[in-house]
Amino acid sequence: MFAVPAVSGEIDAEIQARIDLKTKPLGSLGVIEILAKQICRVQGTLSPRMESCGLAIFAGDHGIVAEGVSAFPQEVTPQMVLNFLAGGAAANVFARTNGVSVLVVDAGIAGEPLSHPDLIPRRAGAGTANFLHGPAMRADQAEHALNAGIEIGAAMPGEAAAFGEMGIGNTSSATLLAHKLTDLPVADVTGRGTGVTGGVLDRKRAVLERAAARTGSLDAFGALREYGGFEVAGMAGGMIGAARSGKVVLVDGFIATAAALVALGLAPNLRDYLVFSHQSDEAGHRHVLAALKVKPLLHLDMRLGEGTGAVLAWPLLKAAAAMVNDMASFASAGVSKAG
Repeated sequence: MFAVPAVSGEIDAEIQARIDLKTKPLGSLGVIEILAKQICRVQGTLSPRMESCGLAIFAGDHGIVAEGVSAFPQEVTPQMVLNFLAGGAAANVFARTNGVSVLVVDAGIAGEPLSHPDLIPRRAGAGTANFLHGPAMRADQAEHALNAGIEIGAAMPGEAAAFGEMGIGNTSSATLLAHKLTDLPVADVTGRGTGVTGGVLDRKRAVLERAAARTGSLDAFGALREYGGFEVAGMAGGMIGAARSGKVVLVDGFIATAAALVALGLAPNLRDYLVFSHQSDEAGHRHVLAALKVKPLLHLDMRLGEGTGAVLAWPLLKAAAAMVNDMASFASAGVSKAG
């Protein structure tokens, strides 16, 4: 149902040879060479294209905010959605700077639906239920949110897709998804979120410990149902849909990485399409990245979400593809090789 095509290794040796014959010492471009090989493998070509990227921002609300786990009220979610639509958020600024198109999706904002001509309505409900007391969503809601994301991810323009989120309370959701899908302790993956400190942070950790104890071992779909957010499900589906249409997927920070955990549980072949853009300053992100055995491209002490880190990493993908296509080889440049 959620499968992603496997990436072929048929031309891996040719890709590596093409990179190695560029006018440079072997491996001297480091991560750019790794990125270049990944892009070539996803596209199945020695002449990759990385000309445009889209960002989809999914918004949803969380019943767990009733437990006092956030520094901001839930009303901020629709207010920020309107800010995205007006082009005023950090994600919009970074996207404009880097030529990235932006879509904004109502995956499940609390209250009455917002009315805006540029807002994509894919509501799975008016926010999730309070997962301290029961599942965050029904199975049909989870499927709706995943499938809406798949549709959006598949239709996004360009050769790469980035995913961001907005939803007060969503670091709590991401914390328990990370806990259930990696076995990391709740305490290790609980962070400040919107900026909670002191007693509020202690309360958040205690609430999440109690919520986690409500269930035992869970698979990806089960974890999403019990603890996910509609925007997290939308991002997970978006990653699957983007990969199905041959795009490289830029994973943002902690919450997007939790969505990637869900997506990987549903579609293990997705792994070859994912580029982890940055390490968030949110406490749990470092632990989750280590559990996934991945090294992100950037570390900028950011913890905003919205897809900001993914958009900032996009120029590195463009540079990697350009290196493969435009950098001279030793033969074409008449440069002598080492040894």
